[in-house]
Amino acid sequence: MHRLLLACLASLALYAALFGCVLDRPLAYGFLSAQLDAKLARAAAIAGPKLVILAGSNGPYSHRCAVIAPIIGRPCVNGGVAVGIGLDYLFARWEPELAPGDIVYLPMEEAQYVRPRSAEEVGPDAAIMFRHDWRTLARLAPGRWLGAFFAFDLRYAVMAAIEQSLVASGFHDPRAAAEGGMNEWGDHVGHTAALGAASQAVLARADPVHPSAVQVIEGDGAAEIASFLRWAGAHGVRAIGGWPTHFADSPIPPGTQAAIRDLYLENGAAFLDVSAAYPRTAFFDTPDHLNEEWQIVHSRRVAQALAAAWHPLRPLRAERVGVRWGPGPD
Repeated sequence: MHRLLLACLASLALYAALFGCVLDRPLAYGFLSAQLDAKLARAAAIAGPKLVILAGSNGPYSHRCAVIAPIIGRPCVNGGVAVGIGLDYLFARWEPELAPGDIVYLPMEEAQYVRPRSAEEVGPDAAIMFRHDWRTLARLAPGRWLGAFFAFDLRYAVMAAIEQSLVASGFHDPRAAAEGGMNEWGDHVGHTAALGAASQAVLARADPVHPSAVQVIEGDGAAEIASFLRWAGAHGVRAIGGWPTHFADSPIPPGTQAAIRDLYLENGAAFLDVSAAYPRTAFFDTPDHLNEEWQIVHSRRVAQALAAAWHPLRPLRAERVGVRWGPGPD
């Protein structure tokens, strides 16, 4: 029994050493981590009030800080990365970079509200934290510690060996040429309609699934967002919810809309009621990703509404551009 226990402990130690210090996935997970780090670095370099956009990939693909910033007259950082990144991790990384007077715009994807905690605990950020970011992991719930420790398997080990070998051999990542890349504001750029033409047949057949109002109200993701909204209100950060982009012929159900809007208003935030519904031909490769041309159109609409509502002491003017304010400090 004693030897068996020692063997188990030795195997766990070997597992932790391999996945914590040796094996890594620089092309899959490193790509996401590098993007988030670059966005945070831009935010840290800004002195004074700024706008930060937080969502999944709907943030950078469908919104453009390079367009929004000149209209609102404030610096802007597009902080979205991917839906698979846990909201608790995303908020934990961004909270230290937010200061009184900042505005956070959250056009969260519908899937974000209903994503279960079990999926969050073993998402890509679990592996990223265990390999590179123990400081943030230590700030999260103990359940996340276990999820991060056991986030690895044989497939991860094989893919890590392949990706590390490719990077060491000078592999050229083709993703930028195929789907665009990231600019200095954190926006995704270069995802033109021409590049997205190959996805149009798939988009035409897509049948988006919308969560129900009950699913939103009871969702683990919604609870994470509510917690962040309360944190923002307590720290002088103005949070504003918004709609994710979606197909005009597959609208978000009214009950779901009400549940999403109420989540913000009931937790001291505002809600930007500007339509994000567009024809399928306006999208790049998924219902959350506008192509570059329509990204610019949508960003102008959002920016004009935000510019009218920027000052928290102008609620009447804000109402005229579709902004609703929840209870909270002026």
